[in-house]
Amino acid sequence: MNKDIKAVVIKPDHYSAGKKLPVLYLLHGFSGAYSDWILKVPAIKGLSDQYNMLIVCPDGAFAGWYFDSPMSKEWQFETYVGVELVNWVDKHYATIQNRAGRAITGLSMGGHGAFYLAFKHLDTFGAVGSMSGAVDIRPLSDAFGIEQVLGKYSEHPDRWEKNTVINMVYLIKPNSLDITFDCGYDDFLYPVNQALHQELLLRKIPHDYTVRPGGHSWEYWANSINYQVLFFSDFFNKKGK
Repeated sequence: MNKDIKAVVIKPDHYSAGKKLPVLYLLHGFSGAYSDWILKVPAIKGLSDQYNMLIVCPDGAFAGWYFDSPMSKEWQFETYVGVELVNWVDKHYATIQNRAGRAITGLSMGGHGAFYLAFKHLDTFGAVGSMSGAVDIRPLSDAFGIEQVLGKYSEHPDRWEKNTVINMVYLIKPNSLDITFDCGYDDFLYPVNQALHQELLLRKIPHDYTVRPGGHSWEYWANSINYQVLFFSDFFNKKGK
């Protein structure tokens, strides 16, 4: 996109250039920014220390949706987060530079983004999560800025169908990706998360799926991230042996 984009990089207490660590990429939601997680859930700094992993919070713009837009070169966030940022982090920090040392998750728009990037970049990410994820973008066609990235649904339905997470499950095979996702029962995105759960069951793709009380809120995500990071730590430890 030919511009500088900020990101947050959280290093654990025991970070040193001599020991390579796993990385969790943590995505923000619609109308957010790279600083959302660190400002609204500062406890993630403690999770980095506790589990001895780097946490990287990219910027996906106000409504970038982590796509490479076919309409504008200003919206190329799949390439930025899924390729360029990963390469930059590996170059500048002591990281495990393969999919066994990388996981990605996010909230809402970022939950969509995490699944989207992991499904399309299986050689980059070994584990994926989502919190209150917009895992089917089609019901959101009249809002949330997606049409500026993909075009209007009424004019380009093929783009929307091809790029919605629930239609991309065919890209993965059972046990090719460690998957965890959750959603609050009172969340407006609960039905699409339930549908994704059923689709994964139908295809016999192992995954952890959790429904808790709660809505589309930072209170919910601040709680959820604790369980997600535990899941990714287990993945890293399992792959590291």
